[in-house]
Amino acid sequence: MDENQVENNKESNQENTPEKQNIVPRVIEDEMRQSYVDYAMSVIVGRALPDVRDGLKPVHRRILFAMHDMGMFHNKPSRKSARIVGEVLGKYHPHGDSAVYDSMVRMAQNWSLRYPLIQGQGNFGSIDGDRAAAMRYTEAKLNKLSEEMLHDIEKKTVKMVDNFDSSLKEPSVLPAKFPNLLLNGSSGIAVGMATNIPPHNMNEIVEGIIKQMDNPEITVGELMECITGPDFPTGATICGRNGIVGAYTSGRGKLRLRAKTNIEEVKNKQKIIITEIPYMVNKSEMVKEIANLVRDKKVDTISDLRDESDREGMRVVIELKQNADPDVLLNQLYKHSRMQTTFGVIMLALVDNEPRVLNLKQMLQHFIDHRREVVRKRIEFDLNAAKDKEHILKGIVIALDNIDQAIKILKESKAVAEARQALIANFSLSEKQANAILDMKLQKITSLEQDKIRNELDELVKLIERLTTILADEQKILDIIKNELIEIREKYGDERRTGIAEDGDEDIDMEDLIKPEEMVITISHSGYIKRVPVETYKQQKRGGKGVIAAGTKDEDFVEDIFVANTHSYLLFFTNKGRVYWLKVYNIPEGSRIAKGKPIVNLLNLENDETISTYVPVKEFDDEHFLIMATRTGVVKKTNLSQFSRPRNTGIIACTLHEGDELINVVLTDGKKDVIIATKNGMAIRFNESKVRAMGRNAGGVRGITLKGDDKVIEMVFASENKTLLTVTKNGFGKRTKISEYRETNRGGVGVKNIICSDRNGPVRAIRSVSEEDDIMMISREGICIRIPVNGISMIGRATQGVRLMRLSEGDELVASAKIVTE
Repeated sequence: MDENQVENNKESNQENTPEKQNIVPRVIEDEMRQSYVDYAMSVIVGRALPDVRDGLKPVHRRILFAMHDMGMFHNKPSRKSARIVGEVLGKYHPHGDSAVYDSMVRMAQNWSLRYPLIQGQGNFGSIDGDRAAAMRYTEAKLNKLSEEMLHDIEKKTVKMVDNFDSSLKEPSVLPAKFPNLLLNGSSGIAVGMATNIPPHNMNEIVEGIIKQMDNPEITVGELMECITGPDFPTGATICGRNGIVGAYTSGRGKLRLRAKTNIEEVKNKQKIIITEIPYMVNKSEMVKEIANLVRDKKVDTISDLRDESDREGMRVVIELKQNADPDVLLNQLYKHSRMQTTFGVIMLALVDNEPRVLNLKQMLQHFIDHRREVVRKRIEFDLNAAKDKEHILKGIVIALDNIDQAIKILKESKAVAEARQALIANFSLSEKQANAILDMKLQKITSLEQDKIRNELDELVKLIERLTTILADEQKILDIIKNELIEIREKYGDERRTGIAEDGDEDIDMEDLIKPEEMVITISHSGYIKRVPVETYKQQKRGGKGVIAAGTKDEDFVEDIFVANTHSYLLFFTNKGRVYWLKVYNIPEGSRIAKGKPIVNLLNLENDETISTYVPVKEFDDEHFLIMATRTGVVKKTNLSQFSRPRNTGIIACTLHEGDELINVVLTDGKKDVIIATKNGMAIRFNESKVRAMGRNAGGVRGITLKGDDKVIEMVFASENKTLLTVTKNGFGKRTKISEYRETNRGGVGVKNIICSDRNGPVRAIRSVSEEDDIMMISREGICIRIPVNGISMIGRATQGVRLMRLSEGDELVASAKIVTE
């Protein structure tokens, strides 16, 4: 090797040393997290979820736009599906051809879409699960209805964006004359979320939109007077309205769908005829399921089963044995086969590229807003085009009014450019007007043609005035949207296919299968809830460091914890004085470090509503009462029976004054003493007999008089055989005999409960405890400690107490709960 080669190798090695390379150190967890978030957002926005405005995912939008570009309208010949797929792949959607073809096939199936968008020719599959023929065999074109989705797209009504290689433009959304998201529904699984929107009837949806446009303050309940429920392309029957109400009010609900049947009797032999089946059920698979039930002897009253469906419609015949009861058989089939299914509604769609769960009114409003923008842009486009044409015609009219002089100028000009400049100079024309005069044919000089031009100019002036008036009046734009919707309804509207039964949506009672056991219910500051068996937490001595009670993330922390039996009812009382109902076993069970499930997914809370307290109830009777306390010291007593039937949207538990909030509710027998404690260490004890029973809508009476910035922290029972445990912000606390709190009339200022020194901090909670109880305490950082009550010192009222929990620097105690030892 010569000297030059050696020198070159040395330089090459030096360039590849770590010091010369541009390497950025990065923690692999951070890289994986960021990469997964990027992938998730790509799936959410670019693949799996529909846009709330046109109800389409990107692949469907690109298929329709490509077919529109190819001129494949409903009144033109069909073209090979392979050509359409190639056009979509090459120009707009660089993914697998099967993904594009499968999406196109579904848009042509009248059992998949309530209002199909593509007109297919050839084998496009069947409701029995048969696959469509290969794309080289089938042909397709746009349906007449889908052309309404693309109407006015050439008038700059929607934003056009670059395609994948920036060589072409594609629409970010279609103009969509009708609310396709609700009419055809949508389903998709993204990352961490899914959507499942049912299809609806066009007549009902259009009527609902018009009602909402006439009355923007309309409620979901009022909308449901015309939009009675989903309308599936396969018909069938929705059992009950509870699921519909839940879906329309909260965006989530469960619909129970049953096949539509009738009973025929021929020669003393009864037959069950299935004419419609639930949405997305494979008919041949359903028939196989029923045959398997007979084979496995789960059903023993069927003598014959056959599918007699043809082009006239569906007909599955189930022949019964002699003396068999068809109603009993139907109930068995509903339970064990897909003659009855559940459609889980999740009305999730992209709003400004962000996934949001929407209720019915919000979905309609987003469509109205989209159409308002599209119509406004269309009118602006037409107005600009009319003004441009008016400008040209004005120039031509000027030339016609001075035709002899104009011809003279043209004859004397040596070139076109010279003639153009002369026309501009002599008649004060623009360059566009001068070019139009130069391009004008001589036949336009005839009087008849001149009249046509002048009439056209007059019409343009009127059009410009009309369009300008429309743009200045929002109501006129809404009227245009309304008239277009009515026109769509008259062209494409049809009768409902899916019936709605008034009952039949009751859930199967699974309570007998649930083991009765005590559960620790944990709720975080961000509103996450879970249940964990009490045995999960090991007992520790006073002053220990504790274990993690719940996984915390970002700024979240555990805010409340309590214990309830799996078979108990939970009454959830909110800060706004409302109450919601739930069974404990319906709360999702998690591990000790799990974060839990958002409580908003379990209860239909309002946006600014938070849970204040929770009362376990075995049964609702007339012998018990609920005593409520508010932040400003108001108390109220109401009979328990008045809370036996809360609605999904909650019911009023207590009417609050402005600025007040409900902090605690306790269940009593009408004879208890209660103690109300405040933040600044005061407490009052009185018998509940001093508070008369009131109705749910009442506001209550004064329980304790507060001084300065003091606020009520908690209310507990005053049992003589128990002690009052008080814990403070800095982890200190004490026990005091209940007898040390003398009984007084309600409304007083109370007595000193604990000294709130700098060491202690303000009171965080009080609990009525006995010697065999355990106490669980939670810090802001999620640290939990469980200690026996008998390990806590019992001292007088006006004292500071002892350390109960050793907190790290910056941490503080936020909640405590009593656990009764079995």
